[in-house]
Amino acid sequence: MTDHAAPAAPPTGSAASSTEPAGHSSTELTASFTALYGTAPEGIWAAPGRVNLIGEYTDFNDGFVMPLALPHTARAAVARRTDGRLRLHSTDVPGGVVSLRVDELAPHSGHGWAAYPAGVVWALREAGHPVTGADIQLTSTVPVGAGLSSSAALEVVTALALNDLFRLGLSTPEIARLGQRAENAFVGVPCGVMDQMASACCTEGHALYLDTRDLTQRQVPFDLAAHGLRLLVVDTRVKHALGDGAYAERRAGCEAGARALGIPTLRDLPYEGLDAALESLAAAGEDESVVRYVRHVVSDNHRVEQVIALLDAGDVRAAGPVLNAGHVSLRDDLRVSCPELDLVVSAANEAGALGARMTGGGFGGSAIVLVEEAMADTVAKAVSEAFTSAGHAAPGIFPAVPSAGGRRVAPAA
Repeated sequence: MTDHAAPAAPPTGSAASSTEPAGHSSTELTASFTALYGTAPEGIWAAPGRVNLIGEYTDFNDGFVMPLALPHTARAAVARRTDGRLRLHSTDVPGGVVSLRVDELAPHSGHGWAAYPAGVVWALREAGHPVTGADIQLTSTVPVGAGLSSSAALEVVTALALNDLFRLGLSTPEIARLGQRAENAFVGVPCGVMDQMASACCTEGHALYLDTRDLTQRQVPFDLAAHGLRLLVVDTRVKHALGDGAYAERRAGCEAGARALGIPTLRDLPYEGLDAALESLAAAGEDESVVRYVRHVVSDNHRVEQVIALLDAGDVRAAGPVLNAGHVSLRDDLRVSCPELDLVVSAANEAGALGARMTGGGFGGSAIVLVEEAMADTVAKAVSEAFTSAGHAAPGIFPAVPSAGGRRVAPAA
């Protein structure tokens, strides 16, 4: 959940969902890299954005999440340098090459979109890895500001490329942790690790059931087409200023709740003990916002477990009401929704969806809608018409197809 809190947007292109949309293919990226830097790249890597099925604001509480990778990816053409120079360019952002010295990289030093890949280089070097410089050309189809982890995709694709080229031997969870460190310490966004883990570790046709405490993961089959279902992503195309700083405030509130309860994190509060814990917090005079945050996190951890059980039982449709309950909790307890997100959920459900909820950090961004495949167009039309009636700009709507995590795409690994 990083898009809403990022101080400067990472590069992005269109919201097209094909694997190699026009202008973003390996051939085109190789050609643009060669024209820019005067030599061919040593390879091209891709890392996807993600949509989170269930489990929001739980990752920094050591809780459970269940994201899936999208077909939309950030791509990087990369070649090593040995002179300590890092050169960065995006095909999606106006401006020339950003040139930096790797030994002068420092947290909170700006650089706009380039802070994301630069932060990865800084994190690698801080961890003792001998990264001596690189030329990097970036392009992305992950929508920015939509709550779909455009920043994590950028971090992971950079780390994957440098891991391969400098033969660092890092595992995908280690790559995800480095991406998180870059965003936390270098860029300055206090995100959890879910986004980077999803981008690095998801597999095609599956959702990722992740325990963010120890990074234990399980790939859960999520073949919606086989069940006659579709999961729609509805990008509201809005981003409210209220989101700035709200993520950090909620993280601090969750940590305050854990301290008041005498537990390491809210992960350590079982769902069965939630009511008693809330009474204890209220009796102790804890701020009512902290009480609400605790209720959301513990109940959302429980909802992840509910969805896992339903998927394991092959009862995917029954996950719809769980999504609805998750949205109510995000709206009323965490208070990170907004009128546009609420409108997606209400309009979709009134049109016959099985369930819907906002996804990502909130205050704009995207919602997901679980729907019968035969009803997908009807529900999408109803949501679009509701936006028109309310005077909102048309939302972007596309199917969430569980896709592969980060990988080398050229030459073939």
